[in-house]
Amino acid sequence: MIKRTLYFGNPAYLKLSNEQMVVESSLPIAVRNEEGEEIDRIQKSIPVEDAGIVILDHQQITITQALLARLLANNTAVITCDQTHHPAGLLLPLDGSSLQSLKFRFQIEASQPLKKQLWQQTVVAKIGNQAGMLRFRREENKLLLKLTENVKSGDSDNHEAQAAVYYWKKLFPAEIGFRRERYGPPPNNLLNYGYAILRALTARSLTISGLLPTLGIHHRSQYNAYCLADDIMEPYRPYVDYVVFQLVRDNGQFLEITPSMKKALLEIPAMDVKMEGKKSPLMNAMQRTTASLAKCFEGTARKMLYPEFHL
Repeated sequence: MIKRTLYFGNPAYLKLSNEQMVVESSLPIAVRNEEGEEIDRIQKSIPVEDAGIVILDHQQITITQALLARLLANNTAVITCDQTHHPAGLLLPLDGSSLQSLKFRFQIEASQPLKKQLWQQTVVAKIGNQAGMLRFRREENKLLLKLTENVKSGDSDNHEAQAAVYYWKKLFPAEIGFRRERYGPPPNNLLNYGYAILRALTARSLTISGLLPTLGIHHRSQYNAYCLADDIMEPYRPYVDYVVFQLVRDNGQFLEITPSMKKALLEIPAMDVKMEGKKSPLMNAMQRTTASLAKCFEGTARKMLYPEFHL
């Protein structure tokens, strides 16, 4: 069963009752009755087991400790947003696997050659998916395909950066003059929001697979608590780029985030992706990716599973 991404953007009081997340609000909440008709209520109940990601995006949201504890026991990622409505914090469970200490040991003791091989696979998958996105855009992608053929262990020639320079020049229409900068003008804001959701999803999957999101195979910043999540999400970024490209095409150059844009970005975990020739929701594919990484650390597999960009 695919888990739900739950977004709260209005004042609300969230509590736990009978394994249900109870949402109380002074504003009407749209729900559907048994006949499928939409009605308004001041209170709504959602099974905790259905929640994969919970996003708290209002300064007047109150959530109880009991609900937080139950969400974490359910391996739910909880994201808090700041006053600018951008994700500011991520809460994850400490105990995501019954064999966690063993998996931690395998991860910590992983050799440098293994990490370099895993990063090589990750970079090849990322550039290949960027090439797939450009193919969807009907843009030339031969350079990217060529780069995937020559990525060395650890990406010592930095093909990832070479691919990025070409990719960002081709991704959006030339007239908007786009430059990928974290704090740059739109649509950088949409990319940042989508990547934050993807990062939370990746960290959640790593935790469920019994791995430490902090210990990366390539990213190493001592100030980054999610180095491994930042590594593993790389081949999935083009799926966020695809959603943002659609928003740019439909809304033009001046893109301040609207509720409808957030809705499109929040649907990223449910996107269909193709892995090993079969379609599945992105959230499920990510769980297979992190499970394959755990097997590589254990020595029972040599290849990570990543989706292939086909739309």
